[in-house]
Amino acid sequence: MPERNQAALDFLLSRRSRPAKTLSAPAPGRDELATILTAAARTPDHGKLEPWRFIVLERGALDRLAVLAKERGRALGKDDVDTGKAVSQFADSPLAVVVVESPVDSPKIPPLEQTYSAGAVGLSLLNAALAAGWGANWLTGWAAHDRAFVTEGLGLAPHERVTAIVHIGTEGSAPPDRPRPDLERKVTWLSA
Repeated sequence: MPERNQAALDFLLSRRSRPAKTLSAPAPGRDELATILTAAARTPDHGKLEPWRFIVLERGALDRLAVLAKERGRALGKDDVDTGKAVSQFADSPLAVVVVESPVDSPKIPPLEQTYSAGAVGLSLLNAALAAGWGANWLTGWAAHDRAFVTEGLGLAPHERVTAIVHIGTEGSAPPDRPRPDLERKVTWLSA
């Protein structure tokens, strides 16, 4: 039998994101965040291309992005509700880490596998923050997919895109668990 890491398995079986609106300061400092980012970077990466990168959004950057979200919402004709959600995502967050998909030209590794690796980094980042005892939530929203917002606000190159924005802070209140997938409907067993 393989050696079982029961603590890790228990964490994964009970993990749950914390709603971003329940997160407040303090957030992890740079040293603690470095540990979380190191854990996140230990992710599946076919070809060792590292087709992703991190952008850490501290208070000043979050305030600047909240203003930009309001400007872009108006420019795009978004209603007040959609614009307000994007603004508050940045204005109310104590800290956020953007996972950027940054594909690498490769004759062997298809772009889709690089996208999957960037997604795996997002989930690893979320889980590492939760395992470290912080509240965390993965959000994106329309601003994360608006080319002008990500170019001006985050400095993304034309070939890059936002995979995840993981908000990290101190959890204010624990939410109730939500319904989980019915594995009877989601699993197919093939034995021959």
